[in-house]
Amino acid sequence: MKPVPTYVHADLGQRTVVDSDALPWHPSPLAGVERRLLERDGGEVARATSLVRYAAGSRFAPHHHGGGEEFLVLQGIFSDEHGDYGPGTYVRNPVGSTHAPFSTPGCTILVKLRQMDHADQTRVVIDTRQSPFVPGLVAGLTVLPLHGFGTEQVALVRWQPGTRFPLHSHPGGEEIFVLEGVFEDDQGAYPAGTWLRNPPGSHHGPFSHSGCLIWVKTGHLGQPNHAMAPRPGR
Repeated sequence: MKPVPTYVHADLGQRTVVDSDALPWHPSPLAGVERRLLERDGGEVARATSLVRYAAGSRFAPHHHGGGEEFLVLQGIFSDEHGDYGPGTYVRNPVGSTHAPFSTPGCTILVKLRQMDHADQTRVVIDTRQSPFVPGLVAGLTVLPLHGFGTEQVALVRWQPGTRFPLHSHPGGEEIFVLEGVFEDDQGAYPAGTWLRNPPGSHHGPFSHSGCLIWVKTGHLGQPNHAMAPRPGR
């Protein structure tokens, strides 16, 4: 088994655009669980953003999240001893939490490890497919807030076809995963499956000709790495 790369897009000061569909799947230490690495800083114990795929019937060993865990279920059903989470479910397991995940039918999740503030102890579970979106700052934009702590804000944002947002900056950086459609800005077009990281101080004028749905996190990259405690990789 080839070793998992230790450093992948680990410089948070660099703009990064990744077509996740073009990435290889790397096996995890557990049979049936594979990862596509979007960013990684460390070995099996790492600060990481990944797509994680569970084969039907696969299980991950019980483990402790020394730096917290945040994930969005993209396909299938993810489960642990606390419940079952279907497509569109957003979950935050805070620093110090433990669980033993598995998937009976199989699933794919977008997951971030070891990237939470230790003071943020709120566990969050939101079924985004059953939650109402609210009007955004411009016509054609609707937003489903998912979580906020300090300067960090996480949301789903739906863009109707032809929607444009004014040129703006991101003092604390911005991270986007395109879930549906095509997201665009003055630097390119990003179809579903694209992961973008815009560093602190960056700016852009986003829009979508055809419409899209994105997961977006802002305000979290301008802070020091809060979660330096030992943590399990995935």
